[in-house]
Amino acid sequence: MNRRDFLRNSTGCAALLGLRPMLGCNRNDYYSAADFMEAPKMDSHVHYNTFDDSFLLYANSLGMHIVSVNTDAGESFNIDEQFEIAVTLRKQHPGVFDFLGTFSVDSFGKDGFTDQIIARIEQCMNAGAKGIKIWKNIGMDLKDAQGYYVMADNPVFAPVFSYIEKQRIPLLAHLGEPKNCWLPYDQMTIQSDLNYYRQHPEYHMFQFPEKPSYEDQIVARDHLLERYPQIVFVGAHIGSLEWSIDEVAKRFDAHPNFSVDLAERVWYLQLQSLYDREKVQSFLSTYQDRILYGSDIVCMDINPDKRNELQKSMKDIWLQQWKFFATDEILPSTQFTLESATKEMKGLRLSRTIVDKIFYGNTKRIWEC
Repeated sequence: MNRRDFLRNSTGCAALLGLRPMLGCNRNDYYSAADFMEAPKMDSHVHYNTFDDSFLLYANSLGMHIVSVNTDAGESFNIDEQFEIAVTLRKQHPGVFDFLGTFSVDSFGKDGFTDQIIARIEQCMNAGAKGIKIWKNIGMDLKDAQGYYVMADNPVFAPVFSYIEKQRIPLLAHLGEPKNCWLPYDQMTIQSDLNYYRQHPEYHMFQFPEKPSYEDQIVARDHLLERYPQIVFVGAHIGSLEWSIDEVAKRFDAHPNFSVDLAERVWYLQLQSLYDREKVQSFLSTYQDRILYGSDIVCMDINPDKRNELQKSMKDIWLQQWKFFATDEILPSTQFTLESATKEMKGLRLSRTIVDKIFYGNTKRIWEC
């Protein structure tokens, strides 16, 4: 199936299921809300930054397998600490917890820079990492000696991507940000984006037109897809194309090894479903093998008195988002701004086959968990 197929309105059970034609829909082809605990689930994008395994055990009690993503986020959390936590928890909880490694760009411009990155990747993979992540500091923070921003397609990184491709290491790429980041406040579509950029105007790219544009970020990422077609490439956060399933579909059609995770971007699918629910259903059916569920939940050291509160929040996120894909329940639309917030949001009621792939099978296959 190609992009034109998913843009056609889907009618009947077979179209929505993505399966061979059937005489009728059996109710067992779909989940109910009560099935959440028993359905197979993996969260492909969590930041588990604590040795406290209570959150991991709680997730397991809900049937949720965790994949923790190490991130080169500077001083907020050292990548060596993240790595130590991940390796420790994977040894303590095999089959319940996995992780993706990462590398630092702090030594950019120094001799042996790419050799250091490759050595770090080898260390991560030898320790059991299921893949490697690159982060948005490449393209948004990193500068060369002349003060120019260094994009992900800069030739300096070519040996790294060539190594990843040759070694068949899956890659998670968070390059760029939501398009809202480059929009004025009154044009933003998601309430959490609006709140975040109001609280952190230093990260609101609309206010810094001299910095690389949204389009610059996407073009650089697309160059990587073109240059390294054999990399199993997962675009974090719907590949920073969260605002348009049409744009995602274009990349899926052009790049067979490109997939996306949904971390912190399910709201954008929900927003698009308000205006054309059948189109979103058909998109997810057509590309059901290319989409990985992820939440972007952060687990860290907190006061034990707050532990139950965070666990409840985790369950609420997972359950509400699972309901959106699996059921046709009416769900809250409070995350949307403008007129969208008043619209009724109905779950997509995708088939068990599709829900199982998004919430379990695709993550298990791509990251080999």
